[in-house]
Amino acid sequence: MSTQRKNKFFATLDTFATVFGSAAAVSAAVEAGRAPRAKHLENLGIDPVAFRNVGKF
Repeated sequence: MSTQRKNKFFATLDTFATVFGSAAAVSAAVEAGRAPRAKHLENLGIDPVAFRNVGKF
């Protein structure tokens, strides 16, 4: 396997781990009734301000 392909593979694996970890962290926070960290929401493509305003009228 070439070096460039290895780098791409590990970058993809890192991205997958980051997204999966953030999804687990956000899920755990919501289930516990806590606000998830902005960093995890941003990793999932969710605006933290908009997330905190969900359900507020």
